[in-house]
Amino acid sequence: MTAKPRQLHLNLFGVGTGRHEASWRHPDTNPFDAFGIQALQRNAQLAERGKFDAVFYADSPWIGPMSPHGVRASLDPVVTLSAVAAVTTRIGLIATLSTTYGAPFTVARALASLDQVSGGRTGWNVVTTSEAAVAANFGDEPFPGHDERYARAEEFVDVVLALWDSWEHGALLADKANGIHADLDKIHAIDFVGKYFNVRGPLNVPRSPQERPLIVQAGSSPVGRAFGGKYADAIFTAQPLLAGAQQAYADVKGHAVAAGRHPDAVKVLPGLCPVIGDTEQAARDLLAELNELVIPSFGISSLHNITGIDLTGLPLDDPLPDRLGDDDSFQGLTSRLQVVRSLAQGEDLTVRQLLHTFAAGFGHKMVVGTPEQVADEMQFLFENQAADGFNIMPPLVPRSLQDFVDQVVPLLQSRGIFRHDYEGPTLRSHYDAELA
Repeated sequence: MTAKPRQLHLNLFGVGTGRHEASWRHPDTNPFDAFGIQALQRNAQLAERGKFDAVFYADSPWIGPMSPHGVRASLDPVVTLSAVAAVTTRIGLIATLSTTYGAPFTVARALASLDQVSGGRTGWNVVTTSEAAVAANFGDEPFPGHDERYARAEEFVDVVLALWDSWEHGALLADKANGIHADLDKIHAIDFVGKYFNVRGPLNVPRSPQERPLIVQAGSSPVGRAFGGKYADAIFTAQPLLAGAQQAYADVKGHAVAAGRHPDAVKVLPGLCPVIGDTEQAARDLLAELNELVIPSFGISSLHNITGIDLTGLPLDDPLPDRLGDDDSFQGLTSRLQVVRSLAQGEDLTVRQLLHTFAAGFGHKMVVGTPEQVADEMQFLFENQAADGFNIMPPLVPRSLQDFVDQVVPLLQSRGIFRHDYEGPTLRSHYDAELA
């Protein structure tokens, strides 16, 4: 039998006006789209027309640093994706839900419900909340350290998986003639007792149409990669440089093997920010337009919050200091700190240039050029052990998303590395992640 050709996996990073920090200020966007369900539905329909695997909806249970120049508000991901499910038929719906704050039963039920509503198109982006300020929204307990958050996450995911499996195949009989609604021998309590959770079960939602929702994960630290290698069907990562992307790719695959899995069982999907123009200069002009709208003080605050790098008070056009950030005191996105540090050192940037680079990509890979140049870079990374696909982060939405769907996707299809149509109805079928 001939092996199935390897093909790209594409998710849309579901932001309302675009991934660029200043996209909401650009004349081509509507600042209220981030909270307008019609715009989010439109974006998902565009991605579905482009045969994307899924819409990925990021979230945090925190509003972020309060600034008049930017407030990081967001809608509840499960509620939002339920509305998206109503106007799409094939594209997957990946919701971000934290294991640091929340209860396993609540998460298992919400995602199982979305999976029923969507006909088996749900995924869970498992995150360990990295912002210490979130703790104040959930009582007086101190914010747990990095390794403690992952220890809790492992137990949390084990409980959720057990709850999803608490209904066997054929448990729901609906035998009208004999009045037998369900086979109770196929619905089980899980009686989970652990360090962090005690959960009896069973879940009160029937088994998933796709066996269980897809598990994805967005951690890139060593502990995060080991966690992803054990549990995830896909890992989202920020890798702007080729060497780092290849190293991360090999590391994730190695962790999958160490967990007794096939390396292809975990898809590695770096973020990709495509800035597209009819010519390379047109694409550069668009990026320059967006960068002109960046407010430096907000960029400095955003960079500090996400990476721990503090550029306060430094002249914008001076070279960056030799050392950026403090590994010992920072408990947030440590992997993003390392990525930004490598990018800054490799490109020899000024303070302003780093702020512009971070505003455009947040540490993710950025490609600026024609549709052919974007497709070339994606193919190169795909064929050189750096990616199994990408989280597509258009800088302006809907403009950049439409350009990608109409101009880049056909090129990928013509090169035989991306689907012409969906082959199955579920998110697992898109990812070739069917369970035995």
